[in-house]
Amino acid sequence: MVAAARKMPTSGFALEVDGLLKTEFVTKEGARAGGEELKRRFPKLQVRIYDAQTHAREDI
Repeated sequence: MVAAARKMPTSGFALEVDGLLKTEFVTKEGARAGGEELKRRFPKLQVRIYDAQTHAREDI
């Protein structure tokens, strides 16, 4: 079974967890807080913030 791919957001920020987009945020601060909490709870996950405007990713 193949999972449906999530579309890249066109605005705001999103959390990318182990290469998959999970949650969208309006602000970078909100995305960072969510990502840091997730990383604190599950340190082995690869968590990144995706910026929809610049199409850049930032590791947490």
